[in-house]
This record gives sequence, C-alpha cells and structure tokens, in this order.
Amino acid sequence: MGSEAAALLEAADFAARKHKGQRRKDPEGTPFINHPIGVARILAHEAGVTDIVVLQAALLHDTVEDTDTTFSEIEERFGEAVRRVVEEVTDDKELPKMERKRLQVERAPGSSPRAKLVKLADKLYNLRDLNRCTPAGWSSQRVQEYFRWAAQVVAGLRGTSPPLEAALQRLFEERGLDL
Repeated sequence: MGSEAAALLEAADFAARKHKGQRRKDPEGTPFINHPIGVARILAHEAGVTDIVVLQAALLHDTVEDTDTTFSEIEERFGEAVRRVVEEVTDDKELPKMERKRLQVERAPGSSPRAKLVKLADKLYNLRDLNRCTPAGWSSQRVQEYFRWAAQVVAGLRGTSPPLEAALQRLFEERGLDL
C-alpha cells in the first residue's frame, strides 16, 4: 500500500463496501458509513490522533459487529494491530443486549490505550447524534438511559484523551449526569 494516507483510504473503502446499504436509526436514515468516518474524524481533529492503527480501527470498528466481516479478514487486510483494536471494541452479537452493555462497562478499564481512544470517540459520536435527533421509536427516557450507561463506560476509559473526555463530560453535565 505504501503511505499512511493510502492505508487510511483502504480502510475507508473497505468499511464503505461492507456497510453498503446500511442506515443509522435517525429519522433521516443517514448512511451508516457516516458513523465510522465521523468517529475517525473526531479522533484526528478533536483528539489529535495520528496513529494510523487507531484511525483504521475507527473506520473498521463496526464491520465485524454489523456485517459479515471476520477478524481474520481484518487481520489479512490491515494487520494484527488493527485486528486487535477492532476485536477489543466489538460486541458479541450472540449475547443478549443487556449482557453486551454490562461487558462494555466491565471491560473498559482494562482495554488497550488504542481501543480506549476508539471507544471514547464512538461514544462521543453516538451521544452527539442522540442530542441532534432521537432515533425512531426511542423515548426521552431511553435516550437518558443510554447517556447514563455511556457515562459508566466512559468512566472506565478515563485518563486516555483529555479533549474527548472533556467533550463527553460537557454532554453528561447537560443531561444532569456526574462522572
């Protein structure tokens, strides 16, 4: 591949092809690929992340969870380091939703620094999206519960990125939540 820019574009192209046809749950049905691109952008622009492994993992973070992509495929295309980060941030969809959420809270503190960065940016993107518009079928109570749960996950990621943590803290404070 050669350059880091080419490696990043390869990950973006791979994610776009894998997420083709998927939509976010917002009323507009935003193309899903906007989410991983937004997570990578938050890392680069708001946290100053230049680590290509983190940025590629951000672009690929939902491919195994939400498409037919395998961890082996990620490793073959992008290397072991990227696969490890993607694996750390991927929920096991075979588990019940509440168990997946519980495990995110439990595992956050022991995550690698790279995985913590992706998790922080992912949460920040999702919470900003929830503030922008409520997904179809979500009550204001469900949105508040999501914020409460996200605050628990983020508490386990502290000490990773002051700019991202400050942005998240502001969102939690707006919701009356303490970290």
